[in-house]
Amino acid sequence: MSVEEHKKPVFRELQADDHDPEITEISSLCFNCGKDGMTKLLLTKIPFYKEIILMSFECDHCGCKNNEVQSGEKIQEKGVLIRVSVTSPIDLNRQVIKSDYATVKIPEIDFEVPPQSKRGEITNIEGILSRCIAGLEQDQPVRRTLDPESAEKIEAFIQVLIDTKKCEKPFTLIIDDPSGNSFVENLNAPHVDPALTISHFERNKEQDHLVGIYEEELKEIKEEEEEEETDAVTGDDVTPDTLADEVLHFGTNCPSCNAPCETNMKLTSIPFFKEVIIMATNCEACGHRTNEVKSGSGINEKGVKITLRITDPIDLSRDVLKSETCSMSIPELDFEVGAGTLGGKFTTLEGLLVAMKDQLTGQNPLMCGDSATLALKEKMQEFNEKLDNIISGKTFGCRIVLDDPAGNSYLQNVYAPEADPEMEIVYYQRTFEHNEELGLNDMKLEDYEENE
Repeated sequence: MSVEEHKKPVFRELQADDHDPEITEISSLCFNCGKDGMTKLLLTKIPFYKEIILMSFECDHCGCKNNEVQSGEKIQEKGVLIRVSVTSPIDLNRQVIKSDYATVKIPEIDFEVPPQSKRGEITNIEGILSRCIAGLEQDQPVRRTLDPESAEKIEAFIQVLIDTKKCEKPFTLIIDDPSGNSFVENLNAPHVDPALTISHFERNKEQDHLVGIYEEELKEIKEEEEEEETDAVTGDDVTPDTLADEVLHFGTNCPSCNAPCETNMKLTSIPFFKEVIIMATNCEACGHRTNEVKSGSGINEKGVKITLRITDPIDLSRDVLKSETCSMSIPELDFEVGAGTLGGKFTTLEGLLVAMKDQLTGQNPLMCGDSATLALKEKMQEFNEKLDNIISGKTFGCRIVLDDPAGNSYLQNVYAPEADPEMEIVYYQRTFEHNEELGLNDMKLEDYEENE
């Protein structure tokens, strides 16, 4: 493979006029006649949706043909649990992206669609209910003949689903996705939607197996990464001093095109705060760049809430460390982003606001793309103008609030070591829900060897 071929994205956007789609052909066994057929693979991605693998099998001996589509999307670090309170017909029109591994529930009618029973799809809440109704009605004629009693019960439940789709009574839609690749539209975007709750969780062993992650594989990957990181440091001994002076390199895959690339990692110390690990990835295949920051000292005993009132353009140049567990809000704009939206970042306050704007606009087609409504586009335009005024230093007096239950976020105090009159830092005890999201409730710190 040449260097140019190596730099091409593994998953390319699906285009009708692509004259070189890079189809891979593999000789495969035909289960119909037992002879060799040909399987063609095309790794592509649907714009604004996800990466998919198109497979086509054809046997020249018996004429057997088969087509299949499989998901090529990566599994996120955490699963996602989405709760939507549906109270009006408008809520039924919320756009939904549901992965193959998502479980859909409506507790009020004891309804559940198990994972992998249906393929991943882009639809809305009404579409989910309509597809379930169509699926139950499909075999009803046969059931009425073979099992009239079951057919009658299913008919009654179909009517319940029809009444639910009419939104005659409020109900709750729950999407539990261990892969973390599901999404439900926020109708109040860019503001907080009181009817929509999104939380992230650590997968258990069964959920890891569901998405295709096994413990032995994780151990092997971790050992390989540790060996690579150790080899990357010059010298025989790896100490905190050598790590502070060296930039570690290890191979990974691009989060945008999945092509092989390299990640650089550096341990650094933030004055008046703590040590952090900065990781940066630059993909030569598609040009995608990303950086991430993780705490180098674990989870603090208390959470931290930092509030800064912007009174001068120089405030926008303050250094800020936002960990992956930190949420951010601007009360004056009635705006809030969750902990997993921007990931961990070490930048300036201006850089954080710009990244937040890019996340809302350029990378979210459901808010600004062809699928967005005219009213939502106008609302987003108005919000962007207000946010641009803050970024450019034209608007003062607004507050930036960073809330991190893990206590690993930081905002530069320009008056250090004296107190900053425009910044308020509050340390608080985490709730049970905070500890549940951080995975602390299941940790056993005493006598853990007894369970081995």
